[in-house]
Amino acid sequence: MAAQKKKSASAANKTAPEEYVVTVKRSRRRTLSIEITPQAAVLVRAPYSMPNQDIRRFLQEKSGWIDRHIASARQNLAKRADIEPLSDEELEHLADQALRVIPERVAHFASIMGVSYGRITIRNQRTRWGSCSAKGNLNFNCLLMLAPADVLDYVIVHELAHRKEMNHSKRFWSEVAAVLPDYRDYVAWLKDHGTELMQRMTG
Repeated sequence: MAAQKKKSASAANKTAPEEYVVTVKRSRRRTLSIEITPQAAVLVRAPYSMPNQDIRRFLQEKSGWIDRHIASARQNLAKRADIEPLSDEELEHLADQALRVIPERVAHFASIMGVSYGRITIRNQRTRWGSCSAKGNLNFNCLLMLAPADVLDYVIVHELAHRKEMNHSKRFWSEVAAVLPDYRDYVAWLKDHGTELMQRMTG
């Protein structure tokens, strides 16, 4: 069932307010679910055999939840519209800056944590702030140069902690906390502001 606005929607979509775009996707699943997409649309996942009237009833029951999450998604869309993308020259400058700053910080924290590491690579990434391979090679996002220094240090410590624990177990987080007791503050900063930084990536 394709996404349509209410004025031209099928029977399963008629309960949605006119400003919502609703898509119903049917599959072999056994349950019914609703998802609000990043584009502020409603995605309903339903079993093949579920009657349209049951879908309408479900949308009515969840109308308050839908309203709240549509509003939140639209706020995020508005924020993204105001984000100024970085030019290729700006990204190159950030990468050069990262190459000067990050290796020094990595060496500093590796000494404190008693770990070794391989090569350090600076990347322009849309989904990750850093990574550590099984061989100890480290990758860092050049956009970290736009984050507070403490957040950069947290990402570095996070990746170096993987030199002891290649997971996110309690022991892993204990390694991070031993160096940065306030690491949760930096995790929260990335959660609140990281997406905005990632969206400045051009191309």
